[in-house]
Amino acid sequence: MTTKNSEVIILGIESSCDDTAAAIIRDGFILSNVVSSQKIHEEYGGVVPELASRAHQKNIIPVVDLAIKRAGISKKDISAVAFTRGPGLLGSLLVGTSFAKGFTLASNIPLIEVNHLEGHVLAIFIKEKEKSTDHPAFPFLCLLVSGGNSQIILVHDYLRMEVIGQTIDDAAGEAFDKCAKVMGLPYPGGPHIQKMAMSGDPHRFSFAKPRIAGLDYSFSGLKTSFLYFLRDNLKEDKNFTENNLSDLCASLQYVIVEILMNKLRKAAKQTGIKGIALAGGVSANMELRNSMHNHAKRYGWNVYIPKFEYTMDNAAMIAITGYYKYLKGEFAGQDSVPFARTKL
Repeated sequence: MTTKNSEVIILGIESSCDDTAAAIIRDGFILSNVVSSQKIHEEYGGVVPELASRAHQKNIIPVVDLAIKRAGISKKDISAVAFTRGPGLLGSLLVGTSFAKGFTLASNIPLIEVNHLEGHVLAIFIKEKEKSTDHPAFPFLCLLVSGGNSQIILVHDYLRMEVIGQTIDDAAGEAFDKCAKVMGLPYPGGPHIQKMAMSGDPHRFSFAKPRIAGLDYSFSGLKTSFLYFLRDNLKEDKNFTENNLSDLCASLQYVIVEILMNKLRKAAKQTGIKGIALAGGVSANMELRNSMHNHAKRYGWNVYIPKFEYTMDNAAMIAITGYYKYLKGEFAGQDSVPFARTKL
């Protein structure tokens, strides 16, 4: 396998959940980033795996075609294809994996497998033309917060990461979504909670905080505390949730962010590291972002947060990870298979 030119152009494919995404990165700079979202899952209050995989099959070719056109390149210019191997929904991952294999086989170019979580971390290294981008020096800490993961990662190098703290049960994103559901808010719950919280009092209600040793997280107890709190108050007032929705959302959001930041603060103190990054879908939450910036002022941290479009599931983060793997010659074979569950 040989490259077509001196430039390194990576096509990234992301299909781990319900978004079909493709992106083109050239020498670390983003050329295009296309995402096709599936709205149908909102009707079910969560992602339906079979519906997701069918939608990926329908969307992947036009999404990739559009990414190539927006990048202003042709298929023959692509140096390699990077795809999400996992974690994620197996049926969805199979669509992206199969497409990537077929594309590289037909074009005689390398295939690169990417860990979805690794991609979230490396999203902060995506560069944009004519824009100054500040990147962290190694080593740095990264708080990775998404629907399925809450981790504190010590990043030694682009492709060498060490998880030093993680959830022992539910993730922060799950806490947002499940608590939103019991309040009658639509899926996904996080953005709706944030919107309602803007007009609420974050100190109006208090909920149980976990007492977990070390740097690990736990959110199952918070969910249970929130559920019981609603149940008990609804016995007294059947309209309690509706009448107090903004304050409930603000108080819940406040405690989730506080739990996340408490452990991150502890990790920064233990390691002595001042470079702190935020990644994952929940990193789009404004309360969490504001808390990061407030900590930066108070503790002298250098904070790095990706642009909003690179926080949610997207192919740009897969492409940038593929770029660094390409530089190191870390290629996959046609026998590569996706994994629904995998770790860094």
